[in-house]
Amino acid sequence: MVLTINVAVLLAVVIVLRLRRRTQARSRNDEQLTVAIVLVFGVLIAPTGFGQWIAEVVGELARGVSEAGGGSP
Repeated sequence: MVLTINVAVLLAVVIVLRLRRRTQARSRNDEQLTVAIVLVFGVLIAPTGFGQWIAEVVGELARGVSEAGGGSP
């Protein structure tokens, strides 16, 4: 029996655990490490179907905000 671990799922768990900590208890290095982990997670999940769906949703939200904010008529 072979056990495989999806790295993106593992990073998602690590991100959730790190973000649950109190903000005041974090050092600058700790925050930078969290940002690096989130960036790696984004790179891993971007080519997947779920990542493409997230990109589409965020794009639609951005378009809606720019139109509501008085963008081009």
